Amino acid sequence: MKKIKIFTLTLLALIISVTACKDSFLEVAPTGSLSSNELSTKAGLEGALIASYSMLLGRSGFYSDASNWVWGSVLGGDANKGTNEGDQSQINEIQSYAAQATNASVLQKYRALYEGVARSNAVLKLVGVATEKGEVSADDLTRISAEARFLRGHYYFGLKKNFNNTPYVDENWDEVTPVDNKADLWSFIEADFQFAFANLPGTQSDAGRANKWAAAAYLGKAFLYQGKYADAKGMFDQVISSGTTANGQPYGLNPNYADAFRSTNDNSMESVFASQAAAGTGSIQNANPALVLNFPHGTAGPARPGGCCGFFQPSFELANTFRTDANGLPLLDGSYNDPANALVNDQGLASSDPFTPDAGNLDPRLDHSIGRRGIPYLDWGPHPGKDWIRDQPYGGPYSPKKFIYYQAGNGVENDLSSWTPGYTAVNYNIIRYADVLLMAAEAEIELGNLDKGMEYINMVRERAMNSPVLDDAGNPAANYVINLYTSFASQDEARKALRMERKLELSGEGHRKYDLVRWGIAANVLNNYIAHEKALLNNSSFDIANFTANNDEYLPIPQDEIDLIGADVLVQNPGY
Repeated sequence: MKKIKIFTLTLLALIISVTACKDSFLEVAPTGSLSSNELSTKAGLEGALIASYSMLLGRSGFYSDASNWVWGSVLGGDANKGTNEGDQSQINEIQSYAAQATNASVLQKYRALYEGVARSNAVLKLVGVATEKGEVSADDLTRISAEARFLRGHYYFGLKKNFNNTPYVDENWDEVTPVDNKADLWSFIEADFQFAFANLPGTQSDAGRANKWAAAAYLGKAFLYQGKYADAKGMFDQVISSGTTANGQPYGLNPNYADAFRSTNDNSMESVFASQAAAGTGSIQNANPALVLNFPHGTAGPARPGGCCGFFQPSFELANTFRTDANGLPLLDGSYNDPANALVNDQGLASSDPFTPDAGNLDPRLDHSIGRRGIPYLDWGPHPGKDWIRDQPYGGPYSPKKFIYYQAGNGVENDLSSWTPGYTAVNYNIIRYADVLLMAAEAEIELGNLDKGMEYINMVRERAMNSPVLDDAGNPAANYVINLYTSFASQDEARKALRMERKLELSGEGHRKYDLVRWGIAANVLNNYIAHEKALLNNSSFDIANFTANNDEYLPIPQDEIDLIGADVLVQNPGY
């Protein structure tokens, strides 16, 4: 099955407006642009739609794509910014929960999401033109409209969870009248996903296109975020019982946890909806440009992937979370940070200093998610420790491990045409099946169906049990002890287990902060996280960090946008 080609289509992004002027002979199309007449063919519509898909990879820069590695994972405590204090210093204030409305990266994220909205709206406007011309089949127009509305729902979902309520504009906006941000975006997001679910086919010609089941999963997620658990359960039930990938393969968990993060396994049975990345196309923007900084960094030691720049270093707190008890279960009481349980690490040690990795009970997902000294780093050999860390006192001892290309795939899984080989062909799964199972488990638990919730959680844990990281001799690289739950004593215990499982399974995938916010526990959890990291790092961001309830749940509306529209129209979020 071919993969949708989401290339950077600058020309198609310049969608022109539709005019009703009868003196058309007086109108001269601007050089280098395409008319709505040209774009309202089937080929033109498909090209404009692909331009909308391409925004899943974000705008130029490192922080605007769908992975949300800063906004969901760094701000959720999965990782710190990493690298050193001076590189990309505007992220320091974000990491401190002190982002200013003038922060350039906040503006970049906001504008990238609205660029996605604008491109989706442009497709829908062109559908209107094509409908009047009658040259494109009704089936194609319906499918294209449904894909565009799915994408628009995705971009507005990103705006909602990052900025709360922002101006809503659809394809009928005149592009002149200022729009305020007083309306709640949820109803619009739901409507787009409802339309997509009702009108998208179950299978698609290209693997990267949204299908009916991706829309069902995203609609269920929108319901879940609003606490509409029965509605969410209804959508997840359909995905689990009937859902298929774009090529008609039933959804399932890949046999090995690592399979979800390698380009050679893109668009697998676990991929519900993913941003598509490609290497060697002639443009690094078709690879994963937002993840290019997130590789081991250094000038000594063995060969490493990427070679730059040491960002996105997993936190001490996250690493400790993978500790398991004698029964192979997580420490739901939060004692994983206690000195007796904390993961043994090489902070403060040179790579030449003696070090023995932790010998205690661990969940194997630790070593699929976090690079740590003495443990195989994919097929690059054992992680050497400090030699792969840019500034150990500042960022800690760990390296990111998900979304890293393999040594055996160097030149195929990554693009070698630019300043760094870190532009990879690894897709980012915006929704993967393990996420769907855990969202379904949450809905079931909140509705009081504890056994069904446990069943879904155990499906995810069973795959983890069968995914040890092996050393060169074929033996487990650490003491992996992980088992299934047998019962939940109460809804509260089930809820804790579910929330822990999301943290373990989805770490570093951009979900954590949004989960904490919607659960209403962000301030307590993240201030404890800050205190823990502050005691272990020489990082000024943590010295001043504090998560303030009813303020830091959302980012500030960028000041540039307020200045453009007017403070009386575009209202700033509380606390900024």
